[in-house]
Amino acid sequence: MAVKLRLRRMGKKRQPIYKVVAADERSPRDGKFIEAIGLYNPITNPATVDIKEERALYWLGVGAQPTTTVKGLLSKQGILYKKELLSSGLKEEEVALKLDEWAKNKEAKLASKAAKKETKKVEIKVKKEEKVEENVSEAEGTGSEDKQEEKAE
Repeated sequence: MAVKLRLRRMGKKRQPIYKVVAADERSPRDGKFIEAIGLYNPITNPATVDIKEERALYWLGVGAQPTTTVKGLLSKQGILYKKELLSSGLKEEEVALKLDEWAKNKEAKLASKAAKKETKKVEIKVKKEEKVEENVSEAEGTGSEDKQEEKAE
């Protein structure tokens, strides 16, 4: 029996919530499963992911294959990185240190990404203001020329 870690859809119409489950690959998407190991809610901003790390590591250790979506969720949580570190033979303390370093790098990347996004918003706002000023000055310039021509006549 081949086991897959995959999503099981729940919730109402247009309001999906997914359970992350370990299931036989032959069973249907919303059918029978072996064990529920977490939840994924894509509706919230940012998406909510709650996975039982120990159970996910167990299932990965016994050969369960994650689907592409679940693999992405596991990697964002750092579970796949932890599995890789543990399988390379590192001690628990070393694994914890490397995971802390990974989390700090992840936070730094998110902060720099947010800063870039903010500067881009400011640049766009400044460009829009400049365009508005140009349009206003052009409109005033053509209006004053017409008035000058009327006075000359």
